[in-house]
Amino acid sequence: MARKVFVLNGPNLNSLGKREPGIYGGKTLSDIETDCRTLGNELGFEIDFRQTNHEGVLVDWLQEAGDKAVGVAINPGAYSHTSIALHDAIRSIDIPVVELHLSNIHAREAFRHVSMVSPVVAGVILGFGPNSYDLALRALADICEN
Repeated sequence: MARKVFVLNGPNLNSLGKREPGIYGGKTLSDIETDCRTLGNELGFEIDFRQTNHEGVLVDWLQEAGDKAVGVAINPGAYSHTSIALHDAIRSIDIPVVELHLSNIHAREAFRHVSMVSPVVAGVILGFGPNSYDLALRALADICEN
């Protein structure tokens, strides 16, 4: 039986492909979901892929993942920089969480340089465009094997 991994996506990621492609690339979130499912299958993961623009929904999903999954890859979007609620939700679950970003947040506006989520995750992957998702899933596979 495949191990379940939640891939959670925060605000505005539903606009990928048309939102600032110079920063985020041309792939849609649906394209990324397809890639995640393909790689997840190779890694022995069942991928539960979700997106919301609402912070509380992400909190609910993190809590659900704590009961149903072996790990979480999360692109919290702008909530990375503002959400103590996501920080606390990640701290409250006993599975590894990998934070990911399409862009290098440290090469962007100063307000993006700090993540409230980073201190409580297993690792952070950023700046590799859609490949950040692949790298996050590979990191979770490695963490779950050890």
